Amino acid sequence: MPPFPITRAEISRSRLVGNFQRLHSLLQPMPTGECCDLLAVVKADAYGHGLLLCAPWLAEAGAKWLGVTSVEEGVAVRKLCPQARILVMRGLLRSEVQELFDAQLTPTIWDLAQLDWLAEAAQHRAFAAESIPVHLELDTGMTRQGVSPVGLTKFFDKLKTSPALRLESVYTHFASPEMLDAEQNRQQWAAFEQAVEQIAAAGFHPQWLHAGNSSSVLGQQVAEPLAALAAKYGARCMMRPGIALYGYASRFTGERMATAEIARASLELVLTWKTAIASLRTVEAGAKVGYGATFTAPEKIRLALLPVGYADGLNRKLSNCGHVLVRGVAAPIVGRISMDLTVVDVSSVPGAAVSEEVILLGEQNGLRITADDHARWAETIPYEILCAISARVPRVAWE
Repeated sequence: MPPFPITRAEISRSRLVGNFQRLHSLLQPMPTGECCDLLAVVKADAYGHGLLLCAPWLAEAGAKWLGVTSVEEGVAVRKLCPQARILVMRGLLRSEVQELFDAQLTPTIWDLAQLDWLAEAAQHRAFAAESIPVHLELDTGMTRQGVSPVGLTKFFDKLKTSPALRLESVYTHFASPEMLDAEQNRQQWAAFEQAVEQIAAAGFHPQWLHAGNSSSVLGQQVAEPLAALAAKYGARCMMRPGIALYGYASRFTGERMATAEIARASLELVLTWKTAIASLRTVEAGAKVGYGATFTAPEKIRLALLPVGYADGLNRKLSNCGHVLVRGVAAPIVGRISMDLTVVDVSSVPGAAVSEEVILLGEQNGLRITADDHARWAETIPYEILCAISARVPRVAWE
């Protein structure tokens, strides 16, 4: 068995599956008596965790639906998950339609041109007798992706004249789901309800209604009304957790904050990012470290060189403010993080040695550094920290 790469991200199967099961249990049973399905979002390379590892694990754990960004991601997942339903959540380009059909992916639509491309391509397929399922995204107030409810009538006309296409689902995306009492959430929900009523009145009967991301599942403020709305129109409800599958979620505000934070705290971190000490040196007071000499040794100190840098995804804003774990001790990053190398001060780590394991993200001897910590130091969000871990950092399966 070959040795592990020095710098690697270890991805825990058991923690990922455990998080999926915890999230699923939060939604069962619904007051309507219906089960709420989960669409496990694995887009953006499973939030930096490795799409080709995480998607099959989730499918094996019972995730019937997987959400990807693009047709390209969907094709990769289909090769490993032949039975899963795969929703392409980003817009569809005409050049992607054939590949989407070949891989039996389900498109998100919100533009009339998308319907034209799909209908035209479907008519020329051998299985044209089978209708192609589409999911219609509604823009209920985020003003990003989706059709405005006022534009639905044109969609109705187009769908009624396109028998090769079937409106399988209608969904929306909330702009502020972690703000549990936000007025915008109420406005978006009202717009969604009205649009669903309009769709039903036009004679369409989608099989699923879905809304809500990780924060919505943990906060549990969407599940009950979504289940009730779905039951009213003979549909199933579905929610779309993403980053919570990997152990993270936004901080909550609002009336149900305590309940949501308890659920958030139950999640386990799936990714551990590791490297090792490449070399050590002792420098005297006054020594300058790194590009731009942004750090000056205040006294005689011991420095460790790490073979990891911003080309691996270690955010450059962690220079002189972040830290890593060595032997369970927080070792500060000193000087600027460069493309391939980072220097840390290990003066307070007795016995630190070359080849010593170093934790960039993860736990060691009771201490831990998370993507939330990196995000705070870099003044960004944990999503960006995780997704920025570059492809040159191997994702290694870990139980």
